[in-house]
Amino acid sequence: MITLVRATELIGRPVVTLAGDDIAQIKDVVFAAPGGHLIGFTLAGRGRFAGPLDRALPWDRVHGAGRDAIIVSDGELPTRDELVSRADLRNRDVLGDAVLTDAGTALGTVTDVVVELGVAPQVAGYQIRTGEALPPAGRTVLIPLPEAMSVSGEAVVVAATVAQHATEDLAALGATISSYRARTGESR
Repeated sequence: MITLVRATELIGRPVVTLAGDDIAQIKDVVFAAPGGHLIGFTLAGRGRFAGPLDRALPWDRVHGAGRDAIIVSDGELPTRDELVSRADLRNRDVLGDAVLTDAGTALGTVTDVVVELGVAPQVAGYQIRTGEALPPAGRTVLIPLPEAMSVSGEAVVVAATVAQHATEDLAALGATISSYRARTGESR
């Protein structure tokens, strides 16, 4: 069974040490390019008006990622610049990008990124607002991310077969991804 979460659901989650100290909250989710592996998070101070911190949280420093908090062993974290230098951030903000199939059909617009948590978390799919090709237009669905795809900063190109696996349920998306991997032998 795989654990999926929308990237926007991670934003604002508290970062807590094993000693119980609430040291920060997640500001941004940072993915490596190419490949879409989650490499870590930029951080903000705790509280509504707290600004960004100059520290970051690489995924390899995460002790546990739960529904309510991200747990770290201690508060010793690298600088934000150290984490960001590990990622090629050009043209990687996909929110608002068009989703096109390799057959040239516009499926909709990216509204969120679905992340598979685990030892090596990565992008597993997208939440999109549908266009005319996935009626009714304007609804929100989740689509799985095949292994091979392209992200340009303006468009995300996916296999045409992705459209038949669109679902409104995160659990159903997880089952679809597991089934796809079993059929293709893909092991992420």
